[in-house]
Amino acid sequence: MAKPYLIVVHGPNLNRLGVRKPDTYGRRTLPDVIAMVQTVADAYGLDVRDVQSNHEGALIDFLQQHGPEAVGILINPGAFGHYSYALRDCLEDIDRPTVEVHISNVHKRESFRHQLVLSDVVLGQVVGLGTDGYRYAAEALCQRWQQQRSLTD
Repeated sequence: MAKPYLIVVHGPNLNRLGVRKPDTYGRRTLPDVIAMVQTVADAYGLDVRDVQSNHEGALIDFLQQHGPEAVGILINPGAFGHYSYALRDCLEDIDRPTVEVHISNVHKRESFRHQLVLSDVVLGQVVGLGTDGYRYAAEALCQRWQQQRSLTD
């Protein structure tokens, strides 16, 4: 039997974490972020499956393949969070507990970043807390899974 898992999805340009605009996005790399999430998941007996792509369809394909069996989804859609109705529809269809993360406070940036189209299909959002936001989101998803599991045991 496969180990239960969280999914972590990273959208465009997040492969450049630690290099791209470190004053905005910090110095942690994508592998650093995944390791941080895995540390949280380990405490709950969960595995992590992750993907990063600069291509919307690749993210949707990954979510459709791995999402239905995931205990939760942590997603930083990057710029797709502002306009990808296809990604929004995918998350709605999969219907798994999802937390959206944005490293910077998008509400204090350019006006086009203020709209987040995933808002109505996610449990919540962690915005502007740097890469630590991933840890908070992972903890929330893991706790939710543990609580639901204890109700069914």
